[in-house]
Amino acid sequence: MSQSRRTSRHRVWTVLTLPALLCVLAACSGGSASGGGADTAAPSASPTPSGPPGTLFDNFHYSGPDDPSLTANGWEVRNGAGSPGIKDTWSSAGAGFPSDTTAQGGRVLQLQASTDGTKQGTRQVEVQSTGTGLFTGTYAARVHFSNKPTSGRNGDHVVQTFFSISPSDSSANYSELDHEYLPNGGWGSVGPQLDTVSWYKADPPDRVSHTSKQRLDGWHIMMITAVNGKATYSLDGKELFTSSGKYVPREKMDIHFSNWFIDLPFTGGPRAWDMKVNWFYYKAGEAVSLAEVQKTVDGFYSAGANYINTVPKS
Repeated sequence: MSQSRRTSRHRVWTVLTLPALLCVLAACSGGSASGGGADTAAPSASPTPSGPPGTLFDNFHYSGPDDPSLTANGWEVRNGAGSPGIKDTWSSAGAGFPSDTTAQGGRVLQLQASTDGTKQGTRQVEVQSTGTGLFTGTYAARVHFSNKPTSGRNGDHVVQTFFSISPSDSSANYSELDHEYLPNGGWGSVGPQLDTVSWYKADPPDRVSHTSKQRLDGWHIMMITAVNGKATYSLDGKELFTSSGKYVPREKMDIHFSNWFIDLPFTGGPRAWDMKVNWFYYKAGEAVSLAEVQKTVDGFYSAGANYINTVPKS
């Protein structure tokens, strides 16, 4: 079961820019979620960049955690303080953007958490969005989960997550929607398992959740659709869980990708756990099917668009 995220989350609020090449994407859908025609559109000479309204897309083509474009495009690598997991062990050292032949477009965001079983030897990693609040609509990401460490002995209670969350844990309208993969379980459970969790309040914890006992090593498309008073979680197009009532978004949220440890069950040498993210896609206010998401994302890749943000700032 997920724990609340009482964190010291420093925010860097930036003005987000659109690459000039996005004029090609005006033909994607004219606002349609399906993005029809994007894969055949030709570049335009228009000086005014545009794209599908209410869309955020990133395929993480950055040089590293210090790449100025990463900050300019509204992402921040977490350092230092706070929970969850092993408190105050967050480090940017585990974030990278390597080539990957198994990824669409050949590049990924890699989140490598490492530990030797001691707090001093533990590094957790998280990349989060800043400055562009996302509310109702469709959230989707292509994520690679790991069932065993890249190096070292297996057995850690590691949590590989994709989630949206309020900028402040003390907000009166606190909102959080989680996909959490626990290859070795945790909090007394035996994995592998995927937890989907909708939060109403962080402290004291008030949430509803569903656990799916399955092994997810490899690439998967994780989706959360929050529309019409419901939040529906799906995996590769299959619905897993729906929350409603008070367990739906009540305010704009940030996106987080995180790889962390629940506890330190044993020493005995270093080990490293990799989680990878191929791309992230958001469509404001609309329920978008997996087929429509993939068609739109394919169009962005065909157009050479690495980053898009047409989400209204108000």
